Amino acid sequence: MPSVFLPVKPKQMRSLQTRDGKRLDADVYYPDAEGPWPVLLMRQPYGRAISSTVVYAHPTWYAAQGYIVVIQDVRGRGTSEGDFHLFAHEVEDGYDTIQWAGQLPGSNGQVGMYGFSYQGMTQLYAAQAKPSALKALAPAMVGYDLYQDWAYENGALRLQAGLGWAIQLAAETARLKGDATVFNSLRTAFRNLPLNGPVTAYPEVLKQHAPDSFWHDWIAHPKNDDYWQTLKPDLTDVDLPMLHVGGWFDPYLTGDLRLFKEMASKSRYPQHFWVGPWSHIPWSRKVGEVDFGSEAMNPIDRLQIRWFDHWLKDKKDIELIDKPPIHLFEMGSNQWRLFEQWPGESSQTYRLKSSGLAAMREDDGALVLAGSQESAATTVADVLVHDPWRPVPSLGGHTSFPSGSFERSALDGRSDILTYTTALLETNLAVAGNVTITLNVQADASSYDLCAVLSVVYPDYRIFNLTQGYMRINGEQAQVVSLPLQPTCFRLMAGQALRLSLSAACFPAYTVNPGTRTYPLDTAPTMEQQIITLTVYQDRETLLTLPMG
Repeated sequence: MPSVFLPVKPKQMRSLQTRDGKRLDADVYYPDAEGPWPVLLMRQPYGRAISSTVVYAHPTWYAAQGYIVVIQDVRGRGTSEGDFHLFAHEVEDGYDTIQWAGQLPGSNGQVGMYGFSYQGMTQLYAAQAKPSALKALAPAMVGYDLYQDWAYENGALRLQAGLGWAIQLAAETARLKGDATVFNSLRTAFRNLPLNGPVTAYPEVLKQHAPDSFWHDWIAHPKNDDYWQTLKPDLTDVDLPMLHVGGWFDPYLTGDLRLFKEMASKSRYPQHFWVGPWSHIPWSRKVGEVDFGSEAMNPIDRLQIRWFDHWLKDKKDIELIDKPPIHLFEMGSNQWRLFEQWPGESSQTYRLKSSGLAAMREDDGALVLAGSQESAATTVADVLVHDPWRPVPSLGGHTSFPSGSFERSALDGRSDILTYTTALLETNLAVAGNVTITLNVQADASSYDLCAVLSVVYPDYRIFNLTQGYMRINGEQAQVVSLPLQPTCFRLMAGQALRLSLSAACFPAYTVNPGTRTYPLDTAPTMEQQIITLTVYQDRETLLTLPMG
Protein backbone atom coordinates (compact mmCIF):
# COMPACT_ATOMS: atom_id res chain seq x y z
CA MET A 1 0.00 0.00 0.00
CA PRO A 2 1.45 3.44 -0.92
CA SER A 3 2.73 5.29 2.11
CA VAL A 4 2.68 8.79 0.57
CA PHE A 5 -0.20 10.43 -1.27
CA LEU A 6 0.71 13.57 -3.16
CA PRO A 7 -1.64 16.53 -3.41
CA VAL A 8 -3.34 16.84 -6.79
CA LYS A 9 -3.86 20.00 -8.82
CA PRO A 10 -7.32 20.98 -10.09
CA LYS A 11 -8.34 19.12 -13.23
CA GLN A 12 -7.21 20.68 -16.50
CA MET A 13 -8.76 20.33 -19.95
CA ARG A 14 -6.25 19.87 -22.75
CA SER A 15 -6.69 19.12 -26.45
CA LEU A 16 -4.66 17.74 -29.31
CA GLN A 17 -5.08 17.79 -33.07
CA THR A 18 -4.97 14.46 -34.84
CA ARG A 19 -3.12 13.95 -38.10
CA ASP A 20 -6.34 14.64 -40.02
CA GLY A 21 -7.12 17.79 -38.06
CA LYS A 22 -9.71 16.60 -35.51
CA ARG A 23 -9.61 17.99 -31.98
CA LEU A 24 -9.59 15.39 -29.20
CA ASP A 25 -10.31 16.63 -25.68
CA ALA A 26 -9.01 15.22 -22.42
CA ASP A 27 -9.08 15.87 -18.70
CA VAL A 28 -5.57 15.94 -17.23
CA TYR A 29 -4.76 15.43 -13.56
CA TYR A 30 -1.34 16.51 -12.24
CA PRO A 31 0.36 15.80 -8.92
CA ASP A 32 0.92 19.07 -7.10
CA ALA A 33 4.61 18.37 -6.60
CA GLU A 34 7.92 18.55 -8.41
CA GLY A 35 8.13 16.20 -11.43
CA PRO A 36 8.71 14.98 -14.01
CA TRP A 37 6.06 12.24 -13.94
CA PRO A 38 5.06 9.34 -16.17
CA VAL A 39 1.65 9.44 -17.84
CA LEU A 40 -1.28 7.08 -17.41
CA LEU A 41 -3.71 7.32 -20.32
CA MET A 42 -7.28 6.10 -20.71
CA ARG A 43 -9.27 6.60 -23.91
CA GLN A 44 -13.03 6.05 -23.64
CA PRO A 45 -16.32 6.63 -25.49
CA TYR A 46 -18.67 7.26 -22.56
CA GLY A 47 -17.77 10.80 -21.55
CA ARG A 48 -14.43 11.39 -19.88
CA ALA A 49 -15.93 12.49 -16.54
CA ILE A 50 -16.92 8.87 -15.88
CA SER A 51 -13.27 7.79 -16.10
CA SER A 52 -14.29 4.12 -15.73
CA THR A 53 -14.92 4.73 -12.05
CA VAL A 54 -17.44 1.86 -12.24
CA VAL A 55 -14.40 -0.40 -11.65
CA TYR A 56 -11.35 1.84 -11.06
CA ALA A 57 -10.44 4.48 -8.50
CA HIS A 58 -10.92 8.09 -9.59
CA PRO A 59 -8.05 9.62 -11.62
CA THR A 60 -7.19 11.87 -8.69
CA TRP A 61 -6.21 8.74 -6.73
CA TYR A 62 -3.85 7.67 -9.50
CA ALA A 63 -2.42 11.19 -9.79
CA ALA A 64 -1.77 11.16 -6.04
CA GLN A 65 0.52 8.16 -6.60
CA GLY A 66 2.79 10.32 -8.78
CA TYR A 67 1.31 10.17 -12.27
CA ILE A 68 -0.05 12.59 -14.84
CA VAL A 69 -3.42 11.01 -15.60
CA VAL A 70 -5.06 11.68 -18.97
CA ILE A 71 -8.69 10.69 -19.58
CA GLN A 72 -9.62 11.35 -23.21
CA ASP A 73 -12.87 11.32 -25.16
CA VAL A 74 -12.31 9.23 -28.28
CA ARG A 75 -13.23 10.71 -31.64
CA GLY A 76 -16.89 11.71 -31.87
CA ARG A 77 -17.62 11.15 -28.17
CA GLY A 78 -17.86 13.62 -25.31
CA THR A 79 -16.56 16.94 -26.61
CA SER A 80 -14.03 15.47 -29.07
CA GLU A 81 -14.54 16.31 -32.74
CA GLY A 82 -15.26 13.90 -35.57
CA ASP A 83 -17.67 11.04 -36.16
CA PHE A 84 -17.67 7.98 -33.93
CA HIS A 85 -17.42 4.63 -35.69
CA LEU A 86 -16.76 1.53 -33.63
CA PHE A 87 -12.96 1.11 -33.32
CA ALA A 88 -12.44 2.70 -36.76
CA HIS A 89 -10.01 5.44 -35.69
CA GLU A 90 -8.44 3.99 -32.57
CA VAL A 91 -5.12 2.95 -34.15
CA GLU A 92 -4.18 6.34 -35.59
CA ASP A 93 -5.84 8.42 -32.85
CA GLY A 94 -4.27 6.22 -30.19
CA TYR A 95 -0.81 6.73 -31.67
CA ASP A 96 -1.27 10.49 -31.94
CA THR A 97 -2.56 10.71 -28.37
CA ILE A 98 0.28 8.69 -26.85
CA GLN A 99 2.97 10.72 -28.58
CA TRP A 100 1.21 13.92 -27.49
CA ALA A 101 0.83 12.69 -23.89
CA GLY A 102 4.51 11.83 -23.70
CA GLN A 103 5.33 15.47 -24.45
CA LEU A 104 2.94 17.09 -21.98
CA PRO A 105 4.51 19.64 -19.63
CA GLY A 106 5.88 17.79 -16.63
CA SER A 107 5.95 14.41 -18.38
CA ASN A 108 9.02 12.19 -18.27
CA GLY A 109 8.08 10.81 -21.71
CA GLN A 110 6.95 7.40 -20.41
CA VAL A 111 3.31 6.48 -21.10
CA GLY A 112 1.25 3.57 -19.82
CA MET A 113 -2.39 2.81 -20.60
CA TYR A 114 -5.14 1.33 -18.46
CA GLY A 115 -8.85 0.68 -18.85
CA PHE A 116 -11.38 -2.10 -19.32
CA SER A 117 -13.82 -3.12 -22.07
CA TYR A 118 -13.74 -0.50 -24.87
CA GLN A 119 -10.99 1.27 -22.93
CA GLY A 120 -9.04 -1.99 -22.91
CA MET A 121 -9.42 -2.36 -26.67
CA THR A 122 -8.16 1.19 -27.28
CA GLN A 123 -4.91 0.09 -25.63
CA LEU A 124 -4.47 -2.75 -28.10
CA TYR A 125 -5.28 -0.62 -31.14
CA ALA A 126 -2.84 2.06 -29.99
CA ALA A 127 -0.15 -0.55 -29.35
CA GLN A 128 -0.63 -1.84 -32.90
CA ALA A 129 0.82 1.45 -34.18
CA LYS A 130 3.90 1.04 -31.93
CA PRO A 131 4.22 4.60 -30.56
CA SER A 132 7.66 5.10 -29.04
CA ALA A 133 6.35 6.65 -25.80
CA LEU A 134 4.16 3.63 -24.92
CA LYS A 135 5.95 1.40 -22.38
CA ALA A 136 3.33 -0.73 -20.59
CA LEU A 137 -0.35 -1.72 -20.74
CA ALA A 138 -3.04 -2.98 -18.37
CA PRO A 139 -5.88 -4.23 -20.62
CA ALA A 140 -8.89 -5.57 -18.74
CA MET A 141 -11.95 -7.48 -19.98
CA VAL A 142 -11.20 -7.17 -23.69
CA GLY A 143 -12.99 -9.02 -26.48
CA TYR A 144 -9.70 -9.43 -28.35
CA ASP A 145 -11.27 -11.28 -31.28
CA LEU A 146 -14.40 -9.21 -31.89
CA TYR A 147 -16.33 -12.08 -33.43
CA GLN A 148 -15.43 -14.96 -31.11
CA ASP A 149 -14.92 -13.05 -27.88
CA TRP A 150 -17.43 -10.21 -28.09
CA ALA A 151 -20.33 -10.40 -30.56
CA TYR A 152 -20.88 -14.14 -30.99
CA GLU A 153 -20.22 -17.22 -28.87
CA ASN A 154 -19.65 -20.42 -30.82
CA GLY A 155 -21.84 -19.05 -33.60
CA ALA A 156 -24.65 -17.72 -31.36
CA LEU A 157 -25.35 -13.99 -31.13
CA ARG A 158 -24.92 -12.52 -27.66
CA LEU A 159 -28.21 -10.68 -27.73
CA GLN A 160 -28.72 -9.03 -24.37
CA ALA A 161 -25.20 -7.65 -23.92
CA GLY A 162 -24.70 -6.61 -27.56
CA LEU A 163 -28.09 -5.07 -28.20
CA GLY A 164 -28.03 -3.16 -24.92
CA TRP A 165 -24.60 -1.73 -25.74
CA ALA A 166 -25.64 -0.77 -29.27
CA ILE A 167 -28.66 1.11 -27.95
CA GLN A 168 -26.54 2.86 -25.29
CA LEU A 169 -24.01 4.12 -27.84
CA ALA A 170 -26.77 5.18 -30.23
CA ALA A 171 -28.48 7.12 -27.46
CA GLU A 172 -25.23 8.93 -26.69
CA THR A 173 -24.92 9.87 -30.36
CA ALA A 174 -28.42 11.35 -30.24
CA ARG A 175 -27.58 13.26 -27.06
CA LEU A 176 -24.47 14.77 -28.64
CA LYS A 177 -26.60 15.89 -31.61
CA GLY A 178 -29.15 17.43 -29.24
CA ASP A 179 -31.96 15.21 -30.56
CA ALA A 180 -34.12 14.78 -27.45
CA THR A 181 -36.81 12.73 -29.21
CA VAL A 182 -34.39 10.09 -30.47
CA PHE A 183 -32.40 10.11 -27.23
CA ASN A 184 -35.48 9.49 -25.09
CA SER A 185 -36.74 6.74 -27.41
CA LEU A 186 -33.40 4.95 -27.23
CA ARG A 187 -33.02 5.50 -23.50
CA THR A 188 -36.46 3.97 -22.94
CA ALA A 189 -35.44 1.02 -25.12
CA PHE A 190 -32.24 0.55 -23.13
CA ARG A 191 -34.15 0.44 -19.85
CA ASN A 192 -36.56 -2.13 -21.26
CA LEU A 193 -34.86 -3.99 -24.09
CA PRO A 194 -37.17 -4.31 -27.10
CA LEU A 195 -37.17 -8.11 -27.37
CA ASN A 196 -40.75 -8.66 -28.46
CA GLY A 197 -40.83 -7.26 -31.99
CA PRO A 198 -41.27 -9.21 -35.24
CA VAL A 199 -37.50 -9.88 -35.31
CA THR A 200 -36.06 -10.17 -31.83
CA ALA A 201 -32.48 -9.23 -32.66
CA TYR A 202 -33.43 -6.38 -34.99
CA PRO A 203 -35.77 -3.98 -33.16
CA GLU A 204 -37.45 -1.14 -34.97
CA VAL A 205 -35.99 1.45 -32.60
CA LEU A 206 -32.49 0.80 -33.97
CA LYS A 207 -33.65 0.63 -37.58
CA GLN A 208 -35.43 3.94 -37.22
CA HIS A 209 -33.15 5.93 -34.95
CA ALA A 210 -29.65 4.47 -35.45
CA PRO A 211 -29.14 3.54 -39.11
CA ASP A 212 -25.36 3.93 -38.65
CA SER A 213 -25.13 1.63 -35.60
CA PHE A 214 -22.53 -1.14 -35.70
CA TRP A 215 -25.35 -3.53 -34.74
CA HIS A 216 -26.55 -3.67 -38.34
CA ASP A 217 -23.12 -4.93 -39.40
CA TRP A 218 -22.99 -7.47 -36.58
CA ILE A 219 -26.34 -8.92 -37.62
CA ALA A 220 -25.30 -8.97 -41.27
CA HIS A 221 -22.10 -10.89 -40.55
CA PRO A 222 -23.04 -14.01 -38.53
CA LYS A 223 -19.92 -15.84 -39.74
CA ASN A 224 -16.29 -15.07 -38.96
CA ASP A 225 -15.60 -13.36 -42.28
CA ASP A 226 -13.31 -10.57 -43.45
CA TYR A 227 -15.46 -7.94 -41.72
CA TRP A 228 -14.43 -9.31 -38.34
CA GLN A 229 -10.81 -9.92 -39.27
CA THR A 230 -10.31 -6.25 -40.13
CA LEU A 231 -11.54 -5.29 -36.64
CA LYS A 232 -9.12 -7.45 -34.68
CA PRO A 233 -6.08 -5.56 -33.36
CA ASP A 234 -2.90 -6.66 -35.13
CA LEU A 235 -0.29 -7.27 -32.42
CA THR A 236 2.03 -9.34 -34.61
CA ASP A 237 5.03 -7.07 -34.04
CA VAL A 238 3.99 -5.65 -30.66
CA ASP A 239 5.94 -6.55 -27.53
CA LEU A 240 5.07 -4.74 -24.30
CA PRO A 241 4.63 -5.78 -20.67
CA MET A 242 0.92 -6.27 -20.04
CA LEU A 243 -1.14 -6.73 -16.89
CA HIS A 244 -4.21 -8.68 -18.07
CA VAL A 245 -7.40 -8.64 -15.97
CA GLY A 246 -10.55 -10.75 -16.39
CA GLY A 247 -13.61 -12.01 -14.51
CA TRP A 248 -15.18 -15.47 -14.29
CA PHE A 249 -18.60 -13.94 -15.04
CA ASP A 250 -17.43 -11.42 -17.65
CA PRO A 251 -18.53 -12.02 -21.27
CA TYR A 252 -15.08 -11.23 -22.67
CA LEU A 253 -12.97 -13.63 -20.61
CA THR A 254 -12.10 -15.77 -23.63
CA GLY A 255 -10.63 -12.62 -25.20
CA ASP A 256 -8.50 -11.95 -22.13
CA LEU A 257 -7.21 -15.51 -22.19
CA ARG A 258 -6.60 -15.43 -25.96
CA LEU A 259 -4.61 -12.19 -25.64
CA PHE A 260 -2.63 -13.41 -22.62
CA LYS A 261 -1.66 -16.70 -24.25
CA GLU A 262 -0.64 -14.97 -27.49
CA MET A 263 1.53 -12.39 -25.75
CA ALA A 264 3.02 -14.85 -23.23
CA SER A 265 4.08 -17.15 -26.07
CA LYS A 266 6.22 -14.49 -27.75
CA SER A 267 6.96 -11.61 -25.39
CA ARG A 268 10.34 -10.74 -23.91
CA TYR A 269 8.44 -9.01 -21.11
CA PRO A 270 6.36 -10.38 -18.25
CA GLN A 271 2.68 -10.99 -18.96
CA HIS A 272 0.61 -11.26 -15.78
CA PHE A 273 -3.00 -12.46 -15.72
CA TRP A 274 -5.47 -11.92 -12.87
CA VAL A 275 -8.99 -13.35 -12.98
CA GLY A 276 -11.41 -12.55 -10.16
CA PRO A 277 -14.95 -13.82 -9.49
CA TRP A 278 -16.34 -10.67 -11.09
CA SER A 279 -18.89 -9.69 -13.69
CA HIS A 280 -18.20 -6.89 -16.17
CA ILE A 281 -19.39 -4.35 -13.59
CA PRO A 282 -18.59 -4.15 -10.68
CA TRP A 283 -15.48 -5.91 -9.40
CA SER A 284 -16.73 -6.57 -5.90
CA ARG A 285 -16.98 -9.44 -3.44
CA LYS A 286 -20.65 -10.19 -4.16
CA VAL A 287 -21.48 -11.26 -7.70
CA GLY A 288 -25.10 -12.14 -8.32
CA GLU A 289 -26.32 -13.82 -5.14
CA VAL A 290 -22.97 -15.14 -3.91
CA ASP A 291 -20.60 -13.38 -1.53
CA PHE A 292 -17.09 -14.56 -2.39
CA GLY A 293 -15.53 -12.99 0.71
CA SER A 294 -13.04 -10.26 1.45
CA GLU A 295 -10.35 -11.71 -0.82
CA ALA A 296 -12.61 -10.96 -3.80
CA MET A 297 -12.62 -7.21 -3.15
CA ASN A 298 -11.06 -5.27 -6.02
CA PRO A 299 -7.23 -5.39 -5.78
CA ILE A 300 -6.59 -3.96 -9.24
CA ASP A 301 -6.00 -0.27 -8.43
CA ARG A 302 -3.14 -1.02 -6.05
CA LEU A 303 -1.85 -3.73 -8.36
CA GLN A 304 -1.76 -1.35 -11.33
CA ILE A 305 0.25 1.20 -9.39
CA ARG A 306 2.84 -1.46 -8.58
CA TRP A 307 2.86 -2.55 -12.22
CA PHE A 308 3.31 0.95 -13.65
CA ASP A 309 5.80 1.97 -10.95
CA HIS A 310 7.99 -0.92 -12.10
CA TRP A 311 7.81 -0.12 -15.80
CA LEU A 312 7.43 3.67 -15.86
CA LYS A 313 9.32 4.84 -12.79
CA ASP A 314 12.15 2.32 -12.66
CA LYS A 315 11.02 1.40 -9.13
CA LYS A 316 11.82 -2.27 -9.53
CA ASP A 317 9.21 -4.47 -7.86
CA ILE A 318 10.96 -7.82 -8.01
CA GLU A 319 8.45 -9.39 -5.63
CA LEU A 320 5.63 -8.62 -8.07
CA ILE A 321 7.45 -9.45 -11.30
CA ASP A 322 8.96 -12.72 -10.05
CA LYS A 323 5.67 -14.15 -8.79
CA PRO A 324 3.96 -16.82 -10.91
CA PRO A 325 2.26 -14.85 -13.68
CA ILE A 326 -1.25 -16.30 -13.35
CA HIS A 327 -3.45 -15.34 -10.38
CA LEU A 328 -6.84 -17.10 -10.37
CA PHE A 329 -9.54 -16.63 -7.75
CA GLU A 330 -10.78 -20.07 -6.72
CA MET A 331 -14.52 -19.94 -6.08
CA GLY A 332 -15.56 -22.15 -3.19
CA SER A 333 -12.37 -21.79 -1.16
CA ASN A 334 -12.56 -18.05 -1.97
CA GLN A 335 -8.80 -17.68 -2.16
CA TRP A 336 -6.35 -16.59 -4.86
CA ARG A 337 -4.24 -19.33 -6.41
CA LEU A 338 -1.01 -18.82 -8.35
CA PHE A 339 0.01 -20.78 -11.45
CA GLU A 340 3.15 -20.75 -13.60
CA GLN A 341 1.07 -21.59 -16.69
CA TRP A 342 -2.59 -21.83 -17.64
CA PRO A 343 -3.93 -24.87 -15.75
CA GLY A 344 -5.58 -27.95 -17.17
CA GLU A 345 -2.80 -30.34 -18.20
CA SER A 346 -4.54 -33.12 -16.26
CA SER A 347 -8.25 -33.80 -16.50
CA GLN A 348 -11.07 -35.89 -15.08
CA THR A 349 -13.85 -37.26 -17.27
CA TYR A 350 -17.48 -37.97 -16.40
CA ARG A 351 -20.14 -39.82 -18.35
CA LEU A 352 -23.84 -38.98 -18.43
CA LYS A 353 -26.23 -41.65 -17.13
CA SER A 354 -30.00 -41.78 -16.67
CA SER A 355 -33.03 -43.97 -17.20
CA GLY A 356 -34.26 -41.48 -19.82
CA LEU A 357 -35.99 -39.20 -17.32
CA ALA A 358 -33.27 -36.56 -16.86
CA ALA A 359 -35.73 -33.95 -18.14
CA MET A 360 -38.47 -34.99 -15.72
CA ARG A 361 -36.71 -35.89 -12.46
CA GLU A 362 -33.61 -34.21 -11.06
CA ASP A 363 -32.65 -37.43 -9.26
CA ASP A 364 -32.56 -39.44 -12.49
CA GLY A 365 -29.62 -37.99 -14.41
CA ALA A 366 -26.17 -38.75 -13.00
CA LEU A 367 -22.55 -37.76 -13.65
CA VAL A 368 -20.33 -40.79 -13.08
CA LEU A 369 -16.58 -41.05 -13.40
CA ALA A 370 -15.49 -42.54 -16.71
CA GLY A 371 -13.98 -45.95 -16.16
CA SER A 372 -16.01 -46.67 -13.06
CA GLN A 373 -18.39 -49.60 -12.89
CA GLU A 374 -21.37 -47.26 -13.08
CA SER A 375 -20.15 -45.69 -16.34
CA ALA A 376 -20.78 -48.64 -18.62
CA ALA A 377 -22.20 -47.42 -21.92
CA THR A 378 -25.97 -47.50 -22.33
CA THR A 379 -28.37 -47.13 -25.25
CA VAL A 380 -30.75 -44.97 -23.24
CA ALA A 381 -31.24 -41.43 -24.57
CA ASP A 382 -32.65 -38.31 -22.95
CA VAL A 383 -35.10 -36.14 -24.88
CA LEU A 384 -36.09 -32.56 -24.25
CA VAL A 385 -38.56 -30.39 -26.14
CA HIS A 386 -37.73 -26.74 -26.69
CA ASP A 387 -40.78 -24.50 -27.01
CA PRO A 388 -39.96 -21.02 -28.42
CA TRP A 389 -43.10 -19.68 -26.74
CA ARG A 390 -41.45 -20.28 -23.35
CA PRO A 391 -37.70 -20.61 -23.96
CA VAL A 392 -35.43 -21.46 -21.04
CA PRO A 393 -34.62 -18.07 -19.47
CA SER A 394 -31.08 -16.91 -18.84
CA LEU A 395 -30.05 -16.64 -15.20
CA GLY A 396 -26.66 -15.22 -14.33
CA GLY A 397 -23.58 -16.59 -15.98
CA HIS A 398 -21.32 -14.43 -18.14
CA THR A 399 -23.69 -13.07 -20.81
CA SER A 400 -26.90 -12.31 -18.91
CA PHE A 401 -27.84 -9.16 -17.09
CA PRO A 402 -27.45 -9.30 -14.21
CA SER A 403 -24.54 -11.68 -14.52
CA GLY A 404 -22.91 -13.76 -11.82
CA SER A 405 -23.89 -16.76 -9.72
CA PHE A 406 -27.56 -17.29 -8.82
CA GLU A 407 -29.64 -19.93 -7.08
CA ARG A 408 -31.16 -21.98 -9.92
CA SER A 409 -32.96 -24.94 -8.32
CA ALA A 410 -36.34 -23.72 -9.61
CA LEU A 411 -34.91 -23.35 -13.12
CA ASP A 412 -33.45 -26.85 -13.09
CA GLY A 413 -36.91 -28.18 -12.28
CA ARG A 414 -38.15 -27.31 -15.80
CA SER A 415 -38.86 -30.24 -18.12
CA ASP A 416 -36.93 -28.62 -20.97
CA ILE A 417 -33.66 -28.84 -19.01
CA LEU A 418 -31.73 -32.09 -18.65
CA THR A 419 -29.85 -32.38 -15.36
CA TYR A 420 -27.01 -34.74 -14.43
CA THR A 421 -25.57 -34.68 -10.91
CA THR A 422 -22.70 -36.45 -9.18
CA ALA A 423 -23.14 -38.29 -5.92
CA LEU A 424 -22.17 -36.24 -2.88
CA LEU A 425 -18.41 -35.81 -3.07
CA GLU A 426 -16.33 -37.76 -0.57
CA THR A 427 -13.28 -35.51 -1.11
CA ASN A 428 -12.76 -31.98 -2.37
CA LEU A 429 -12.78 -31.41 -6.13
CA ALA A 430 -10.55 -28.62 -7.54
CA VAL A 431 -11.20 -27.52 -11.13
CA ALA A 432 -9.17 -24.88 -12.99
CA GLY A 433 -8.98 -24.14 -16.70
CA ASN A 434 -11.21 -24.91 -19.68
CA VAL A 435 -14.23 -27.17 -19.19
CA THR A 436 -15.61 -29.04 -22.21
CA ILE A 437 -18.81 -31.04 -22.73
CA THR A 438 -18.85 -33.48 -25.65
CA LEU A 439 -22.30 -34.68 -26.72
CA ASN A 440 -23.68 -37.13 -29.22
CA VAL A 441 -26.80 -35.17 -30.06
CA GLN A 442 -29.57 -35.01 -32.63
CA ALA A 443 -32.47 -32.64 -33.31
CA ASP A 444 -35.47 -32.62 -35.63
CA ALA A 445 -34.55 -29.17 -36.93
CA SER A 446 -31.96 -27.96 -39.40
CA SER A 447 -30.50 -25.63 -36.76
CA TYR A 448 -30.61 -25.69 -32.97
CA ASP A 449 -28.76 -24.39 -29.92
CA LEU A 450 -27.14 -26.03 -26.92
CA CYS A 451 -26.61 -24.44 -23.51
CA ALA A 452 -24.56 -26.18 -20.81
CA VAL A 453 -24.37 -24.93 -17.23
CA LEU A 454 -22.12 -26.35 -14.50
CA SER A 455 -23.27 -25.76 -10.92
CA VAL A 456 -22.50 -26.63 -7.33
CA VAL A 457 -25.24 -28.45 -5.41
CA TYR A 458 -25.24 -27.87 -1.65
CA PRO A 459 -26.48 -30.48 0.83
CA ASP A 460 -29.61 -28.38 1.46
CA TYR A 461 -30.29 -28.48 -2.30
CA ARG A 462 -29.36 -24.90 -3.08
CA ILE A 463 -27.81 -24.81 -6.55
CA PHE A 464 -25.49 -22.04 -7.84
CA ASN A 465 -24.04 -21.78 -11.34
CA LEU A 466 -20.27 -21.78 -11.71
CA THR A 467 -19.68 -21.64 -15.47
CA GLN A 468 -21.58 -22.17 -18.69
CA GLY A 469 -21.26 -22.33 -22.47
CA TYR A 470 -23.48 -21.86 -25.52
CA MET A 471 -23.32 -23.08 -29.13
CA ARG A 472 -25.29 -22.88 -32.39
CA ILE A 473 -25.40 -26.16 -34.36
CA ASN A 474 -26.54 -27.02 -37.88
CA GLY A 475 -27.71 -30.39 -39.17
CA GLU A 476 -30.52 -32.82 -38.35
CA GLN A 477 -28.35 -35.94 -38.34
CA ALA A 478 -26.87 -37.30 -35.12
CA GLN A 479 -23.47 -35.73 -34.55
CA VAL A 480 -20.81 -35.37 -31.89
CA VAL A 481 -20.29 -31.75 -30.85
CA SER A 482 -17.76 -30.28 -28.47
CA LEU A 483 -19.06 -27.34 -26.46
CA PRO A 484 -16.47 -25.25 -24.54
CA LEU A 485 -17.66 -23.61 -21.34
CA GLN A 486 -16.40 -20.33 -19.96
CA PRO A 487 -12.95 -20.82 -18.35
CA THR A 488 -13.27 -21.23 -14.61
CA CYS A 489 -11.59 -22.00 -11.30
CA PHE A 490 -13.56 -23.50 -8.39
CA ARG A 491 -13.32 -25.95 -5.53
CA LEU A 492 -16.19 -28.15 -4.43
CA MET A 493 -16.06 -29.43 -0.86
CA ALA A 494 -16.78 -32.89 0.40
CA GLY A 495 -20.54 -33.23 0.92
CA GLN A 496 -21.35 -31.05 -2.10
CA ALA A 497 -22.16 -32.26 -5.62
CA LEU A 498 -21.53 -31.12 -9.18
CA ARG A 499 -24.37 -30.70 -11.67
CA LEU A 500 -24.51 -30.34 -15.46
CA SER A 501 -27.68 -28.77 -16.90
CA LEU A 502 -28.42 -28.92 -20.63
CA SER A 503 -31.02 -26.94 -22.57
CA ALA A 504 -31.73 -25.63 -26.07
CA ALA A 505 -32.13 -21.94 -25.15
CA CYS A 506 -30.86 -19.25 -22.80
CA PHE A 507 -32.97 -16.20 -23.59
CA PRO A 508 -32.43 -13.24 -23.74
CA ALA A 509 -28.71 -13.74 -23.20
CA TYR A 510 -28.74 -15.32 -26.66
CA THR A 511 -31.29 -15.20 -29.45
CA VAL A 512 -33.75 -18.09 -29.74
CA ASN A 513 -32.79 -20.36 -32.61
CA PRO A 514 -35.74 -20.47 -35.05
CA GLY A 515 -34.87 -24.03 -36.06
CA THR A 516 -34.67 -23.13 -39.76
CA ARG A 517 -31.92 -22.43 -42.26
CA THR A 518 -33.07 -18.84 -42.74
CA TYR A 519 -29.87 -16.87 -43.26
CA PRO A 520 -28.84 -15.14 -41.19
CA LEU A 521 -30.81 -16.85 -38.43
CA ASP A 522 -31.02 -13.74 -36.30
CA THR A 523 -33.14 -11.98 -38.91
CA ALA A 524 -35.74 -14.77 -38.98
CA PRO A 525 -39.15 -13.52 -37.79
CA THR A 526 -40.24 -14.84 -34.41
CA MET A 527 -43.33 -16.16 -36.15
CA GLU A 528 -41.11 -18.74 -37.88
CA GLN A 529 -39.61 -20.14 -34.67
CA GLN A 530 -40.21 -23.87 -34.36
CA ILE A 531 -40.64 -26.34 -31.56
CA ILE A 532 -37.45 -28.42 -31.49
CA THR A 533 -37.02 -31.92 -30.09
CA LEU A 534 -33.47 -32.58 -28.94
CA THR A 535 -32.04 -36.03 -28.16
CA VAL A 536 -28.85 -36.60 -26.14
CA TYR A 537 -27.38 -40.08 -26.47
CA GLN A 538 -25.62 -41.58 -23.46
CA ASP A 539 -22.85 -43.37 -25.29
CA ARG A 540 -19.09 -43.32 -24.89
CA GLU A 541 -18.84 -40.14 -26.97
CA THR A 542 -20.90 -38.13 -24.48
CA LEU A 543 -18.48 -36.79 -21.88
CA LEU A 544 -17.88 -33.96 -19.43
CA THR A 545 -14.16 -33.16 -19.18
CA LEU A 546 -12.95 -31.18 -16.19
CA PRO A 547 -9.46 -29.63 -16.02
CA MET A 548 -8.02 -30.53 -12.65
CA GLY A 549 -6.51 -27.71 -10.67
